[in-house]
Amino acid sequence: MLARQIFSVSAQGGPWRICGGVEDAGAGGGARLSLVLVVCAGDPAAALRLTSQLISLGADVSLRSRWTNMNALHYAAYFDVPELIRVLLKAAKPRVMNSTCSDFHYGTALHIAASNLCLGAVKCLLEHGANPTVRNDKGQVPAEVVPDPMDMSLDKAEAAMVAKELKQLLLDAVPLSCNLPRATLPNYDNIPGNLMLSSLGLKLGDRVLLDDMKTGTLRFCGTTEFASGQWVGVELDEPEGKNDGSVGGVRYFICPPKLGIFAPVSKISKAVDQTPSSVTSTPRTPRMDLASRLAGKTKKEKEKKEKEKEKAQRKKSSVASLDPEGLNVEVGDQVLVAGQKHGIVRFYGKTDFAPGYWFGIELDQPTGKHDGSVFGVRYFSCLPKYGVFAPPSRVQR
Repeated sequence: MLARQIFSVSAQGGPWRICGGVEDAGAGGGARLSLVLVVCAGDPAAALRLTSQLISLGADVSLRSRWTNMNALHYAAYFDVPELIRVLLKAAKPRVMNSTCSDFHYGTALHIAASNLCLGAVKCLLEHGANPTVRNDKGQVPAEVVPDPMDMSLDKAEAAMVAKELKQLLLDAVPLSCNLPRATLPNYDNIPGNLMLSSLGLKLGDRVLLDDMKTGTLRFCGTTEFASGQWVGVELDEPEGKNDGSVGGVRYFICPPKLGIFAPVSKISKAVDQTPSSVTSTPRTPRMDLASRLAGKTKKEKEKKEKEKEKAQRKKSSVASLDPEGLNVEVGDQVLVAGQKHGIVRFYGKTDFAPGYWFGIELDQPTGKHDGSVFGVRYFSCLPKYGVFAPPSRVQR
C-alpha cells in the first residue's frame, strides 16, 4: 500500500505508536510525533476516516512535513482529494488556506493543485475561498502554473482538455480589480467586466445608483458562480444589502455585512454624487435662524415621505407585473438564453440570491450550473447541470 506523509502532531506524555507512523516519540514526553495519512489512488474513503480520527485526537493540520515542508492541505491538493480538503479546512485556521510551500516556489495549495492538473482540488479550494491572485516567488498566480496544453503530445489529449478547463476556471476566479489577464470567449457571459463597465462610462470605485433607489460604490463586475451573465457587486451606503461581498463561500469583494449586494449590469446607473458624505469634508455653512431651520426640516420630511411613497408605489407595481420586460413568456415555454442555450422555462419570480425577477430554465444540454436549487433553496427541479437562472433581458422566445 502506498502511504504518504500528510501532517504532523505534537504528542505529549511518553512513547506513542501509531499504525502506519513513520516515527515514534522518544522515551521522554514532549517529542514531536509524525503521523502518516494513507492517501491511495483508489481509497479516498480510508484517507477521510483516518484524517477524522487523527483530528479528533488533536492533530494540528497546520504543521508541516520535515522532508517536504508541505502541510496537510498541500498534500490533499497534490493528490487531488477534494473530500479531504473539505475536512481539513473545517478543522484548520483561516491562515492555512493560503499558506505557502517552499518545495513549490512558495506557492499555495491552489498553485500545487493547478500545476498537477488536479481539477477537483482546484474547484474545492476556490469554493472555500482560496485566493487565485497570490503569486509564488516566480511572480506566478495559480492560473500561470497550469501546464500548457499546446506542449502536450496527442496521447495526452484528455490531460490537455483538463488543463484548458483548469486555466479558464482560475482566470474567471480572479477579481476584476486585480488587473490580471482574463480569457475572452465569443459569448456574452465572458465579456471582461472592465469592457462592460467602459461601455457604460463606469469604472470600479464609482458611485452608482441601484434600481434608482439605493446608492453605493461599485466594487465588482464580472461573471459569478451563482448565476449566468455579467454581474456587478455594490457596497451600499446603508445596511440594506444581503452579504459582505461573498456568496456561497466565494468572495468577489470585501465590505461589512449587509452592505454588499449583487445585481445585473442593467440595474445600475452612475450616481450624481461622487463620494459618500462620510468620507468628504463638508464646508461650514452659516448658522441659520430658527425659522429657516424649521422650514428646512419640514421640507426634508416632506421630501422623505414623497420618496417613501414613490418607493412603495414602484415596489407595488413591480410585484403586480409578472412580466416587466413584456416578453410574453410563460412557464413551460421554449426559450433561448443569452442567444445561445435552448431550454424550457420552469420558474419565474423573485429569488433569495439576487434582487429583481428571474427566469429559471431547464436547458436542453448539461451546460447549466445546478439542478434548480441555489444555496439550499429550490425553485424548480431538473437534472444536475441542466438548470440556470437568467434575468428577463437575457431571455427570448
